[in-house]
Amino acid sequence: MFLPYLLLLHSYQSFIMLEEVLRQLFIKSFKNLYAQEPPVQQVNFQKTRPEFEGDLTIVVFPFSKLVARNPEQLANEVGAEMLKESSLIARFNVVKGFLNLLISDAFWFDFFKTHRCVEQFGRKEVSGRPIVVEYSSPNTNKPLHLGHIRNNLLGWSVSEILKANGQHVVRVNLVNDRGIHICKSMLAWRKWGNGCTPESTGKKGDHLIGDFYVLFDKEFKKELKELLPPDFDTLDEKQQEAARAKAEDVSPLMQEAREMLRKWEAGDAEVRNLWNTMNGWVYDGFDVTYKRLGVSFEKIYYESQTYLLGKELVQEGLDKGVLYRREDNSVWCDLRDEGLDEKLLLRRDGTSVYMTQDLGTAQLRVKEYDPEKLIYVVGNEQIYHFDVLKRVLVRLGREWGKQIEHLSYGMVELPSGKMKSREGTVVDADDLMDEMVATAKAVSEELGKAKDLSAEEAEKLYHVIGLGALKYFILKVDPKKTMLFNPSESIDFNGNTGSFIQYTHARICSVLRKAAEQGIAFENEVPAGDLLPKEKEIIVMMYGWPNVLAQAAENRSPAMVANFIFDLAKEFNQFYQECSILKEEDVNRRQLRLQICDMVSRLLRNAANLLGMEMPERM
Repeated sequence: MFLPYLLLLHSYQSFIMLEEVLRQLFIKSFKNLYAQEPPVQQVNFQKTRPEFEGDLTIVVFPFSKLVARNPEQLANEVGAEMLKESSLIARFNVVKGFLNLLISDAFWFDFFKTHRCVEQFGRKEVSGRPIVVEYSSPNTNKPLHLGHIRNNLLGWSVSEILKANGQHVVRVNLVNDRGIHICKSMLAWRKWGNGCTPESTGKKGDHLIGDFYVLFDKEFKKELKELLPPDFDTLDEKQQEAARAKAEDVSPLMQEAREMLRKWEAGDAEVRNLWNTMNGWVYDGFDVTYKRLGVSFEKIYYESQTYLLGKELVQEGLDKGVLYRREDNSVWCDLRDEGLDEKLLLRRDGTSVYMTQDLGTAQLRVKEYDPEKLIYVVGNEQIYHFDVLKRVLVRLGREWGKQIEHLSYGMVELPSGKMKSREGTVVDADDLMDEMVATAKAVSEELGKAKDLSAEEAEKLYHVIGLGALKYFILKVDPKKTMLFNPSESIDFNGNTGSFIQYTHARICSVLRKAAEQGIAFENEVPAGDLLPKEKEIIVMMYGWPNVLAQAAENRSPAMVANFIFDLAKEFNQFYQECSILKEEDVNRRQLRLQICDMVSRLLRNAANLLGMEMPERM
């Protein structure tokens, strides 16, 4: 009798493992019958179509010519041999050339018995060289907004999913704390701020500085309008672009901002003191937002500390002749022979650009962590930037540049259109979280979800529901897709939402509490028996979790985890409707169903944690 599947029940489970056992069983049965070994790569499986009995289906068409059998005859002969060889197969049926296999209840029962109390079912032990994941990367001239929320949630969740798959992960943040955009806020505050502070205005520091960034842009546009030629509107596109560039070049405001940047790089004490003060206000504001959002980092890098290392690499490239300096003193990398263009690495005044500091930061991380991979969570508008970064590093002799991975994601749009920071039309992260909690409160009170809770417990619940709804709505969308965020659709206790999943978890906890109150124990081992359809379906779904987790890591996609917990919540609610639990008279079956409830609640909780969602026990 062929029973290797029992050995697998004590390791991490997935459908891949079951398929491998069945693949070997198919090959053994085929050899028994025809004295030939079928090509392993052709023994493939698919889930059995719902209109037929079975769990997995083998397509036997590829083997017909090998043994001179028609597909249906071949499927029947091999199916009978597999049934004889192993008790893993309960029954089989054949539809043309499709061999449908029904896995025995004993297999599912043994799996469930072995894993139902495993607290972190599906997780692997962490080992190996680290993967450095960079996310957030804010600028210190504005508060975090909706786009940053997607970035932070995606980076944090992917990091947690990689860790659950046994990867050593270092989560890092690169704060863009210097550059012309920072000087714009500083200059606006110095010109029009009248010495205001977060304390004097009652504003979070990042919000205050963001106001001055918007103010600079407003005043700059006024100035620009005066500098453009009177016939600007009649010029063609290229002429307008040239006129705009000329006006920006002579703009007094822009000249002041550039001069402030030069002074900053020269270490001017007055500029540096103002910079330290204003950045300090912003960091205090960021910390509040990060804590509320539930994200964190092992290390924070600052562009001001890495751009000089980037400049050293640029000089090394000049010395090696892989970079070149133009007559205006700017430094470039010519990538035209690789199908790209020329990339600026230092401006003509010697100041650095984003690429400069990215070169230095990458070098520093490799020195500090010797990582297996560097993952950058950045929007898809930067695809070209990271393609260039890898190629420049390789030209500088850093072969590890090939291990850089840009985890790009689509932009977040609103029903009203795109967001623009300079114009102050962004959706502020703090305001959005406030709105989500307020919406959760209104909906929950209307539906009576918090009627039995104390005021403190109710406020905690509103926070958990509001933030859970936000995180689920953002992360359930494939990262590569541009998404439309509509807060009004994200809190619905009956739809594909975090609220529905949280309510399902609370419902399970209620069942388990009632069992305890009634003195119904369910910890004892349940004797093996037959599984009713809904019992089996939910156990089979849980069995597939490690495979989902592995695929989510491979694809860097929290959406796969989100889809799984939604499907599991739906499956449980069907189970709950069709299977009596506390009122079931058969003691063993009642225990089994309570144990199913217990494992589902644990799996929902642990999987949702990978998305940063909390699961309430009462609603």
